[in-house]
Amino acid sequence: MSAEHFDTLEIRDPDERDADLFARLPDLIGHATANAPGWARHLSGVDPSAVADRSALARLPVLRKPDLMAAQAATPPFGGFAAAPVSAMGRIFMSPGPIWEPQGEGADPWNAARAFFAAGFRPGDIVHNALSYHLTPGGFILDHGARALGCAVFPAGVGNTETQVDAIATLKPTGYAGTPDYLKVILDKAEELGRDASSIRKAIVSGGALFPSLRAEYKARGVDVFQAYATADLGVIAYESVVDEGMVVNENMIVEIVRPGSDTPVPDGEVGELVVTSFNRAYPLIRFGTGDLSAVLAGRSACGRTNMRLKGWMGRADQRTKVKGMFVDPKQVTQVLERHPEIARARLIVERKAEQDVMRFAYEVDGLADGLDSAIAASLREIIKLSGSVERVAPGALPNDGKVISDERKYDA
Repeated sequence: MSAEHFDTLEIRDPDERDADLFARLPDLIGHATANAPGWARHLSGVDPSAVADRSALARLPVLRKPDLMAAQAATPPFGGFAAAPVSAMGRIFMSPGPIWEPQGEGADPWNAARAFFAAGFRPGDIVHNALSYHLTPGGFILDHGARALGCAVFPAGVGNTETQVDAIATLKPTGYAGTPDYLKVILDKAEELGRDASSIRKAIVSGGALFPSLRAEYKARGVDVFQAYATADLGVIAYESVVDEGMVVNENMIVEIVRPGSDTPVPDGEVGELVVTSFNRAYPLIRFGTGDLSAVLAGRSACGRTNMRLKGWMGRADQRTKVKGMFVDPKQVTQVLERHPEIARARLIVERKAEQDVMRFAYEVDGLADGLDSAIAASLREIIKLSGSVERVAPGALPNDGKVISDERKYDA
């Protein structure tokens, strides 16, 4: 660990990095197909020893989340894609869908320590971790990474904001970890209550988009904020090291950008679906389609790290959308509609108001609908696990475009 970089892996020659990853890849594929029946089926006929470069990797089929969810439903909990027994998993999580994820191996199973280091955290820092520890692995992803770096963690989780503010005033953490929006909630509450939250001078955020206006507000309040792009399945895929210079891909991962709906890589710079291969032997993921859109940035980062850079999160290749750090799946909206068959057409609209994600369920219905708004609101809370407003609109007001989730947030403002 140096003053500028977590280790020398981050600054090695890119050709050296690729040679190392692809020298290890055949063993990973062989291990996966020998120990996980799901991978044996998915990669049937593949000779692991032949997958030794990017062109060979690109010939393997992409495993997408809907396919994994279907496999898990048929063969719970992991669909045959785990290469270690369930009893060996330190923790097991359930994300919306539902989809099940095991915790990986080691002190930093989701490879988050590098992201903390790049965001300015150092051994001895106290981290106020306000990402949820409930059901999903988000809180643990950041918790393990911070502690692997040598930081102490206050596991705040989500909610109880006044209590969190009291904890900050007492512990005086040097940094915040959590969703981009919730830091503002905390700072505003501290200001309202006259409590001191000035110890927080840096933050690492994940689980949602960091809008430029919100980053600027944090900067004006003395907090430098950096992003980590992570998923529950893979951990930290990429992270910011310099503001507005994209995200550096994490070590021990192979990242591709493919044409949405296909297995074919696109030229560098073209927007497509992010596909990741991770070297997690307990839960290997080989050409795993995240469903997220991104693109490769040309050149190297000014920070000296030499790995591939991504433009960051650029939306979804499908309609699955993250709201307040939680994924909302079209299947969940369909379940709401099934509860209320009188609805003729509907969509869940995601917007930004007062620097917060908000949901609005707009629906059309013929005839009277007494009490339907409150019934739909209750269904949203029960099925999607998030609250949202409900709005009846005139018949024909909603576009006939097949969308059930419409993300109307502006990511460039």
